[in-house]
Amino acid sequence: MKLLDALVEQRIAAAAARGEFDGLPGAGAPQELDDDLLVPEEVRVANRILKNAGFLPPAVEQLRSLRNLQKELSAVGDPAMRCALEAKLLALDMALESLRGAPMLAPREYCERIAQRLCERARADAGAPMEQP
Repeated sequence: MKLLDALVEQRIAAAAARGEFDGLPGAGAPQELDDDLLVPEEVRVANRILKNAGFLPPAVEQLRSLRNLQKELSAVGDPAMRCALEAKLLALDMALESLRGAPMLAPREYCERIAQRLCERARADAGAPMEQP
């Protein structure tokens, strides 16, 4: 693949040197990076309506929340608090996967119960004395 990329770059550079890109429509104007070609059309329309109303698409909001939770998780040392944040992280990650249309490997409720049990165990372990191996 790198060979193909190098060949493409070489041909683009040669065409630019010959001036083949001079005078194209939109030359010198800012690019419109608002293009959602990879998003399905029905989702694209809904996202456009949300954007025009001043809202972000749900996936963007969830990605932002996911990043914030990851930052918060890296700064927390308390095991019980870490567990609660990890449960939120798991729920957000699953919601994001469902927005992408990925098949869910386990029902959301099941994963949330697992996260709750892990949190309960972490709280119990935090209160119990540490065992030496």
